[in-house]
Amino acid sequence: MKLKNIVTRFAWTGLFLTKLISPAQAQDKALLYEVTGPGLAKPSYLYGTFHMVCPTDLSITDAIKKAVGESQQVYLELDMDDPNMMVDMQKAMMMPAGKTIKDLLKPDDYAVLDAYLKQKMNVGLAQMGMLKPIALLSMMYMTVLPCQPASYDLTFAQMASREKKEVLGLENLSAQLDALNKIPMEEQLKGLVDMARKPEAAQKEFSDFITLYKSHDLVKLMNAMKTSEFSGGDFSQYEESLLNERNASWIPVIEKAAKEKPTFFAFGAGHLGNDKGVLNLLRKKGYTVKPVE
Repeated sequence: MKLKNIVTRFAWTGLFLTKLISPAQAQDKALLYEVTGPGLAKPSYLYGTFHMVCPTDLSITDAIKKAVGESQQVYLELDMDDPNMMVDMQKAMMMPAGKTIKDLLKPDDYAVLDAYLKQKMNVGLAQMGMLKPIALLSMMYMTVLPCQPASYDLTFAQMASREKKEVLGLENLSAQLDALNKIPMEEQLKGLVDMARKPEAAQKEFSDFITLYKSHDLVKLMNAMKTSEFSGGDFSQYEESLLNERNASWIPVIEKAAKEKPTFFAFGAGHLGNDKGVLNLLRKKGYTVKPVE
C-alpha cells in the first residue's frame, strides 16, 4: 500500500478515536438536530457522525438529505476541499527524521505488530514503521471492519460537491493533531500491540460500537468507548483537550456560519453531548436546538 494512500485513508477516518468518549445528555437520543434562534434567518443543522463504517451501515436518511438540501454550505471538522491538507497530513503523521516504531517497541511487541500488519494489510513495519503510533492505530481500526470502510465525512463532502455547495472546516489540521499529541506515546503504543494480540476481541468491540451508534444510544456508546480494551489507556482523562476545548472553539465558527447562511455541520457524535458539548453550549447561547427524528 502506498504511503499516500495510507495517509489519505487515515484522514477520512476523521481521527475518530477522539470523537466518541464523552457521555451525551439522556434527552438527546438523536444524531440530527435543527438549530434556530437569534440572528438565524433560516435553520441550520448538526449531525453526529461515526467516522468509519461499512457501506451497509452508512445511512443517509430523507431527513439528512432534506437538511443538506436546505443548507447552502457544509462544515466538517476539517476542510476536505483544502488542496494542502493531504500534504500537511502526511508530514504530521511521520515520526521524527531517522526514527521508526522499532525504536519504541520491545522486540516481541514489534514482531506481533509486524505480523498483524502483514496479515491484515499486506504491508509490515518496514513500510509503515515511519508513521506515528496514532496514525498506525487508525489504520488498524480499519482492519476490524469486514468491508472496505465508508465515511460519513467523505459522503457529505461528495453530496455538497454535487449540489455545488462549499465545504469548509470547523478547525484546521494542526488544532486537531495538537489535541491527539497530548495522548502519551506509551498509551498509543499499548493500543497498537493490544489490538494486534487480540484481533477477534477488537472486531467484537468495534461491532458493538457500530450497533450502539445505529441505535442512537449515545450514552451507552460513550461509556463503551471510555472503557475500550484497545484505547491504550484511560482516554477520558484527556476529555478536556480532545473534546471540551475544541467544542468551545467551534461555537464562534458555528454561530458565524449559521448567521451568514443556513449550514449543515457534521462532526463526531461525541462532540454533541454532555454539559460542555456543542448542543448544550449552543443552548446556553440562546439557540433552540431540537432533535430531528
